[in-house]
Amino acid sequence: MYKVTLVQTKDREKGALKAINLLEINPVRGKKVTIKPNFNTADPFPASTHSDTLRTFITTLKEMKPHSILLAERSGMGNSLEVLEQKGALVMGKELGFDVISLDDVGSNEWVHLKPKNSHWADGFYFSKAYSEAECVVQTCCLKTHRFGGHFTLSMKNSVGMVKRSNMKELHSSPYQRQMIAEINQVYSPCLILLDGLEAFVTGGPEQGKRVVTSVMLASQDRVAIDAVAVAILRLHGTTPEVSKGHIFAQDQIARAVELKLGAQSAEEIEIITGDKKSQELAKELHPLLFV
Repeated sequence: MYKVTLVQTKDREKGALKAINLLEINPVRGKKVTIKPNFNTADPFPASTHSDTLRTFITTLKEMKPHSILLAERSGMGNSLEVLEQKGALVMGKELGFDVISLDDVGSNEWVHLKPKNSHWADGFYFSKAYSEAECVVQTCCLKTHRFGGHFTLSMKNSVGMVKRSNMKELHSSPYQRQMIAEINQVYSPCLILLDGLEAFVTGGPEQGKRVVTSVMLASQDRVAIDAVAVAILRLHGTTPEVSKGHIFAQDQIARAVELKLGAQSAEEIEIITGDKKSQELAKELHPLLFV
C-alpha cells in the first residue's frame, strides 16, 4: 500500500508537522538532502509555497539529522533569484543554516542531459545535478489547477522546475505536455513530499485563480498517490472540467505515471492515514472519489 497522510487543519505549522510524523519514517538521516519548493512565481500562497510551510518543513527535516540541506529552484514565470529573494528563501537559509541556489544562475556543467526511454521528449531534457546527485530529494508543493495545459500542478508538476528553462518551449507547445510532466519524474524518486492544501486554486493557476479554503495538509513518499488524493480534494470543492472528468487514474499525468510504474497503480493501492476524527471524516469523504 502507498500511504498518504491527511490532516484537516487551519494551523499550518501543526498540520505540516503532524502530516510528516504520521508517516513514521526518517528517510533523510545522514543524507545530503535537496528540497524543491513551489516557487514558480513569488505570488502569494497557494500560487507559491507559504513561508511558514517552508520554515516548518526545513526545521522538521533538520531535526531528522540530515548531513546537509540544499534548496534549489528554477522558477517558471519569473527570474529564479528574484523570486527566491522575494519569498525570503535567502534570508531563511542564512537563519536556519541551509544553502540556496537559483538554477537560472548555475553553469552548464551543473545540468545532466537525460533521455528517458519511450518518452514524448524529442531529445530528452537537461536535469539539474542539484537533484540528480542528491542522496535524498524532498519537495513541498501546493494544491492548484493549471490553466496552461497541465490541468493540475501538484507534486509531479512541481518537478518541472528541476528541468532547464531551455526545455520549456518544447514542453509547453506539445499536445503531450501532461505525459511529459510524468516522464520527468522517472529520472528521480522523492524521499518525502509535503503538500500544503490549506487553500487551493480550483480554477486558473498556477499564479492566480479562484481561491477556496480547503484546510488540509498531505504527506507521502509517493507522487502518484498524493496527486490522486489531491485531485480528489479539488473535485470535492468543484474544479475545472478538465480535472473533473473521468477516472482520477485516467488523468493524463497520473495515467502516464502508472504506465511508468512510478508509484501507486490504482486507487486500491492508496491508504489514507489520519490521526483524528475530523481528518478521518474527510478521508472517508474523499475515498470514493478516488474510484470515479
